[in-house]
Amino acid sequence: MTQGLFIMCSGQGGQHAGMFDLARTDPAAAALLDQAGLRMDSATLFDNAVAQPSIVAAALAVWEALRAHLPTPMLAAGYSIGEVAAWSVAGALAPLDAIALSRVRATAMDDAARAGPGQALVAISGVAIEKAAALLADYGYEIAIVNGYDACIAGGLASDLAALGDAAAAEGAKLQRLPVAVASHTSLMAPARAVFDAALQSLRFATTACPVLGGVSALALHTKMQAVDELSRQLVQTIRWSDCMDAAAEAGVTVALELGPGSALARMMQARHRRIACRSVADFRSIDGVAAWVGRQE
Repeated sequence: MTQGLFIMCSGQGGQHAGMFDLARTDPAAAALLDQAGLRMDSATLFDNAVAQPSIVAAALAVWEALRAHLPTPMLAAGYSIGEVAAWSVAGALAPLDAIALSRVRATAMDDAARAGPGQALVAISGVAIEKAAALLADYGYEIAIVNGYDACIAGGLASDLAALGDAAAAEGAKLQRLPVAVASHTSLMAPARAVFDAALQSLRFATTACPVLGGVSALALHTKMQAVDELSRQLVQTIRWSDCMDAAAEAGVTVALELGPGSALARMMQARHRRIACRSVADFRSIDGVAAWVGRQE
């Protein structure tokens, strides 16, 4: 069985009403979801306060079902809110603690957004990152996540979005508004840090079974001090997901498995590093199917 397993935990965007169905086929995973007390409502799935804990719970419930059937990961990482789940996959945070932390994070971010003018998060592609950064800055937007050479997520004020869209179109870029009402990973989230930092400091962190790649630094992290610093900074600083993918490849991972709803991370990893076998649990109909696929990647 392969030893080069990289676990990736989804961020927002792929959630759907059936996102817990696969995990609920396993008794232990179903029990975790019941303890978490999450209510699935299609009308609120993209509300920040619902989305963040639901996404973390989806990743950790399916991990609860899978972990006894898979080798210890070489690395774990998470995209935005997925980084909270990644620390639990690595063994540092109890699953219910990670879900509770995601609730605090979502509330703090929502409060920060409500304290000022309306915010927006957009995906922009088709223009080099350096050029995109300059274009975005002209309209008060900041790069939130770097996904590739010419693809990123950016956040800023909703009132500047129309003008930014016109400017992006003039440059031949594609811009799409995302169903997220907070400018995640930008300086607009600064008011959220105090509450979130306090929640981070209060948590018990256990010894990790594998390193977690920090979203901001793309470094392999192990300790509570590193986790607290990285998770706090990623509220207000750019996540360099493309660097995380490269760091995993450089570390020698051979298999990448995405936990959580959707398969965006698996697709990005496969496109960037074609020699790494990449799938999402969303591609499978059973826990046994996921485990069997990983086991075949020798």
